[in-house]
Amino acid sequence: MEQYPQAYIDFLIHFHGDRDFFECHEVLEEYWKEAGAHPLADAYVGLIQLAVGLYHQRRGNLAGAAKMLRSSLDYLEQMPVDKLGLDPELLQALIGQRLHEVESGGFSYIDLNLPIRNLKLLKASQTECQERGLEWGKSSDLSDKHLLDKHKLRDRSDVIRERARQLESRKLRRGEDGY
Repeated sequence: MEQYPQAYIDFLIHFHGDRDFFECHEVLEEYWKEAGAHPLADAYVGLIQLAVGLYHQRRGNLAGAAKMLRSSLDYLEQMPVDKLGLDPELLQALIGQRLHEVESGGFSYIDLNLPIRNLKLLKASQTECQERGLEWGKSSDLSDKHLLDKHKLRDRSDVIRERARQLESRKLRRGEDGY
């Protein structure tokens, strides 16, 4: 099987297994940042934005969903997404259709499945999903507040500490530089 990064496999599992689009964004964004000038960087950004768009749509934030879906489509139209084992034309059509629905004011949220063309990737992702105790393709639990509002409910103490550390560092540099 073509080698795919574990972060991408994790993205697929969250996307199709627990439908945790916030976590999709987190795992793939971390990989994208670490990978630097990766040839598929734009495709990763497009997939990250797709997950964020679906997260917004599922929460009823149609303006945010439309913005992210439009941006996702822009990134993915220009990239060889088939390098990620996906059907690029079908993926673009699915995102375009979802964008049209969102822009038309339709809020009847329905999960979207990525068109995985590489059958070995699909099987490996489904197997790992099952090993984690998740059901591949299961619908989002729209009553799960943690799934819907994860950005509000997650522990951000490490982010707050890091921001405070960076602020203090900037203050020290300004003081040393005589500003």
